[in-house]
Amino acid sequence: MFYYLDGTVAEILPGLAVIDCGGVGYACMTTNNTLAHLKKGQRGKLYTFLNVGENVFGLYGFATQSELASFRLLIGVSGVGPKAAIAILSVGTPETLAMAIVTEDEKTLTAAPGIGKKIAQRIILELKDKMAKETAAGLDFSGGKGAPAAALFSSKATEAAAALAVLGYSSQEVSAALKGVDMENLPLEEIIRASLKKMVK
Repeated sequence: MFYYLDGTVAEILPGLAVIDCGGVGYACMTTNNTLAHLKKGQRGKLYTFLNVGENVFGLYGFATQSELASFRLLIGVSGVGPKAAIAILSVGTPETLAMAIVTEDEKTLTAAPGIGKKIAQRIILELKDKMAKETAAGLDFSGGKGAPAAALFSSKATEAAAALAVLGYSSQEVSAALKGVDMENLPLEEIIRASLKKMVK
């Protein structure tokens, strides 16, 4: 199993990046977001997923571990294949996907080509079921400064924790990542983005 590819970006095509590692070109199907991180002729690193099945052998690559984690979650939903997962992650980010699931926002998911309302509803339903309701319970969002007084602050912290749980992070990881983030003033998506950056450092 390939964990990541680190080499020279040999080609960039629609939905595809070729990474040259020691003279071997690995063709990775990928998202628009990942392609935006790459430049032909420069060094590139992609976290990979190898999809092997009957008459199927596909390599998928992502610029971040959070995008790879989101891809794995999506293809775990019944009826959602790699092509659909790539489409969803090409019109959004792991943060917007997590928010769409937590807030049951079907429109964000149906913005992806080929994703209809029924598939969007199934993604939300199945991934919300994976979310442990107690994930946010007992977490310290205050950075050691005591419990937040504002209900909105607490609500945003809970929603951010739930969104991170959707992406597969443990309650301990979520608690550590949310500490020190300005949840009172930042919008929810920025809170999730800031927390993800702390976790992948």
